Amino acid sequence: MTTITNAWPRLRTADWTETRDTLHMWTQIVGKIRMAYTPSANHWWHVTLYPTARGLTTSAVPYDKGVLDIEFDFVDQRLRMRTSEGGSREVVLEPKPVATFYGETLEALAALGLEPSIHPVPNEVEHAIPFAQDDRNSSYDGEAARLFWRQLLQAERVMSRFRSEFVGKASPVHFFWGAMDLAYTRFSGRAAPQHPGGVPNCPPSVMHEGYSHELASFGFWPGGGAEGAFYAYAYPEPPGYRERTEAYFDKTLQECVLPYETVAESADPDATLLEFLHVTYGAAADLAGWDRSSVEA
Repeated sequence: MTTITNAWPRLRTADWTETRDTLHMWTQIVGKIRMAYTPSANHWWHVTLYPTARGLTTSAVPYDKGVLDIEFDFVDQRLRMRTSEGGSREVVLEPKPVATFYGETLEALAALGLEPSIHPVPNEVEHAIPFAQDDRNSSYDGEAARLFWRQLLQAERVMSRFRSEFVGKASPVHFFWGAMDLAYTRFSGRAAPQHPGGVPNCPPSVMHEGYSHELASFGFWPGGGAEGAFYAYAYPEPPGYRERTEAYFDKTLQECVLPYETVAESADPDATLLEFLHVTYGAAADLAGWDRSSVEA
């Protein structure tokens, strides 16, 4: 594992796999707490987390007496919980089993007068161990988590610039804890055929809602490359998309992929990533016949 040598931190996936898997479960717990209190929004936008100057946050979450926020602080290595009533609690981010983190988090919330009702089992993973029973995932390297967060900051910065070019319906740039990815999605405005589902430990209804409308999606996740990867895909995938995006299309993953290390090592990382986003979006929009003149700034 390396440290920050430039604005684009370097972090080999193989060097923090166990920490990544533990952190993934921790973010699922916090994300499900947000979901328990937040009113529903289209495409599950109400369940996501957001990068901050310290880590990842739920943002303001309403509950019966006020507002709660929960933040992973990767600078001080704390999970911080605060309410608009003035209460606060924290959980130390350190090597510990998921079961311990889960218990400590619920105990801290109870001290603030909150008892969220969640489905206490992870989603979108092959081996879904209930949080209260998960003693297997227990590794945590704070420096690796900090580097990953700083990768998210860089990804969010460029993806937000890309987002500013679009005036049609689009998602925020946000962190989905199910797949542990930072994502941004554009929509044509047309309905899409029902998604077939098939995601591990995830009800088909979740995918039906997430993919209810024609889209082009982009993101970054800690997989797909030696140091993670950026991705892009269209749903439904229009004919000719794979041929037009041949320079990026990964036949194994069935989507376009740009390794993080390719971006970080390029002479102009921002331009390299923006080129990937523009090419893959252009292929999706042109081949599916989007009205680009009405949705692009």
